[in-house]
This record gives sequence, structure tokens and C-alpha cells, in this order.
Amino acid sequence: MFEKIISKSAPEGTQGVPIPPHPQPEASPGTATGPSAPPAPGKRNILGSDVEIQGEVRFEGDLVVDGTMEGRIVSDGSLTIGETAQIKAEINCGSVTVRGRVEGNIVVKDRVEICAQAEVNGDISADSLSMEAGAVFVGSSTIGKARNTPKIVETPSKADDSLVEVPKASEQAPAA
Repeated sequence: MFEKIISKSAPEGTQGVPIPPHPQPEASPGTATGPSAPPAPGKRNILGSDVEIQGEVRFEGDLVVDGTMEGRIVSDGSLTIGETAQIKAEINCGSVTVRGRVEGNIVVKDRVEICAQAEVNGDISADSLSMEAGAVFVGSSTIGKARNTPKIVETPSKADDSLVEVPKASEQAPAA
């Protein structure tokens, strides 16, 4: 695995002959290979139960939070709030699944799912909302988008005909 290099100069008789590069060991999954690179699409990021964050969190793809967070969470991706998570934040994401505790408003483009042991204290705005039995939700919700419905045109009903004045025969204009 390790190779001892005695001299960096080319060995005698090999002038002009390229020396093949030494193979670099490949990084095993889960090990860092330099500066943190953005996750590959579809990859899941995890903040463990021992993580505490104050401030704003932005991410791409999926994020699972099991720790404590206070501030703001912003993404077009999918956020999962784990069973041990304690979140005090304004959440603006593509979709959210809550298994822990959230205190703050949740605004998503797609779907909010509140699981059985979860607790949400705050307002929710989403295209769809799913809540399992046993979940706690204290707040108001705006679910779905307004549909384009035709305007209702009011026409007089038969009951309103009694209000129409009909001129008496003596008031009518003579026929020509």
C-alpha cells in the first residue's frame, strides 16, 4: 500500500519515458475526500440527534433532522423531521414529513405529512396535508390552490317576479 520513494528524479536510462502514475486509493463510502462537495442528486443529508443549530439551514435534495434547530429552514427539497427532533423554525420547503416536534410556520409547495407521534404548533400552507391518528396540530391551515371556477351570474328568480311592476291596461300605449 505504501511505496518508498528514494528520488524524485527519473531513474537512469528512463529519460523521456513517461512514468505511469501511482494509483490513488479510492475513498470508501462515507469518508470525506477533501472540501465538502454538494450531495449527489437523490442523496440524503442527516443531522443527528446530537446536532444543535441556530440560524438558517439551506440544502438540496433530502434532509433528515433528528437534532435541535432554531431559526429558518429553506429548500426546494424534501425535509424529514425525525422523532427526536425539536424544531423552532420557519420552514419553507418542497415537502415536509414531521415525526418530531415543530414550533413555527410551515410553507411547502407540495405535501405536509404529520405522523402519529408528531406535534406541530404553527400555521401550515401546502397543496396537500396528511395527518395520522394521534398527531397534534395546533394552528391554521391553507390546503390546496383556488380552482378557476366560473363566476356566478345572478338572474332574477320566479320569486323576484312579484317585484316587477307591470303597467295597467289604462297606462299602456295604444297599439298602432
